[in-house]
Amino acid sequence: MTHAVRYAAAIVATLTLVGVAAAHVTPPVVLVSDRDVLAGSLAGAQRLFVREVRLTPAERQAIQKQTGWTPDEDFYRFYIGRDAQGRPVAATIFLTEYTVHGPVRVAVALGPDGKVKGATVVELTEETYPWMRPLLDPQARFVAANLSKGLDSMGQFYGQIVASLIQRAALLYDVGVLKRGDSA
Repeated sequence: MTHAVRYAAAIVATLTLVGVAAAHVTPPVVLVSDRDVLAGSLAGAQRLFVREVRLTPAERQAIQKQTGWTPDEDFYRFYIGRDAQGRPVAATIFLTEYTVHGPVRVAVALGPDGKVKGATVVELTEETYPWMRPLLDPQARFVAANLSKGLDSMGQFYGQIVASLIQRAALLYDVGVLKRGDSA
């Protein structure tokens, strides 16, 4: 091996070690199970269906143009509850935003008309939990009323992340379910 090759290999090895040392992974904090979220958000439903929505390129482009957010998943999964007569009762979707401090996972419950019925922070990291704690009630539901009350900048940042996920869920339901005429 020539001196230049050894030197380049040493630099690559050093940068790799520095990158590994600089990265930090904080453990997830599961605030509520998916099962419990679905039991609460789809209360009154007699039957549960899973509906996978794949957005067309035109739908993705329209969403991006309208909101600035580009949907990045291949499909989005809605859990749809129906009553005994087959009428939709509610739908729930789980969405995740990946931040520099780790993922924030939220479940959003929607009525059959697409209106948001509630949102639950399902999972986040130990690092983000102290910033999110003021925005959560004892059942880990997102409380938007606290979004601007005495929060530090990181609390406001993560509150906006959750608010954005709620907005995305309603938009995905509108575009992927309601506008397609499938009535959940």
